Amino acid sequence: MQATVETLNVFPVKGMSATRLDHVVLSPGEGVPGDRLFGFARPGSGFNPAAPEPLPKEKFVVLAKEAELAGLRTEFLDGTLQITGAAGTTVFDMNDPAGRQAAAQYLHAVLELREDTPPEFVSAAPHRFTDVSVVSPQMMNAVSLLNLETLRAFEAATGENISPDRFRANIVFSGVPAWSEMQDTGMEIALGDVVVRTILRTQRCAATEVNPETAERDLKVPYLLRRTYGHMDMGVYAEVIAGGTLRTGDQVAIRL
Repeated sequence: MQATVETLNVFPVKGMSATRLDHVVLSPGEGVPGDRLFGFARPGSGFNPAAPEPLPKEKFVVLAKEAELAGLRTEFLDGTLQITGAAGTTVFDMNDPAGRQAAAQYLHAVLELREDTPPEFVSAAPHRFTDVSVVSPQMMNAVSLLNLETLRAFEAATGENISPDRFRANIVFSGVPAWSEMQDTGMEIALGDVVVRTILRTQRCAATEVNPETAERDLKVPYLLRRTYGHMDMGVYAEVIAGGTLRTGDQVAIRL
């Protein structure tokens, strides 16, 4: 079986929908361009755009706390945020303070957020709002990878049908033996002309409990991982060490 890149994803706004890509240009030491550069910070988060510091994901509107986010389909391009929910599609100009405030108020109402005041739309590029940004600057610029063969082994072990979209990875690939990408940190993975080096296994949280189609918290993925394997890891973070243009369909090879 040929090992290939299946899906490429960028998540412009933390906690919101992926944008599917057919190709992406990756540079050494950098994450996926445009990935998680924006977020909706909760009131009192302490985030300062003039002096950005990493904050835990609990400070933001995220799937781990708001499963209903999965029921919103979002697109973010050139400062325009489009959100489609049960009531239809609403477009917000995020370059305009009034548009940012309107988007925050929309989420506050639709998600029935527990805070009395709406969240705040924040950004401070090149700062990224990744879950592991609190670990180090290197981790802030890591890319996330998911091996479909590992996920399929997990499905077989649990008898569950588990969408790869639950794991919100930048790069999803197939055809590589299950768990081989997680054998050891520091291994290199060739993805077409791009080479990455693994730096951390991805420990999964309550966000993966949310069904990306129904927006219901219907499967205790972290619990099932721990019960089955004794850990809650699925996927890896890696740093780009050789850049280039990565395309869906490119070949993948793990260099042990």
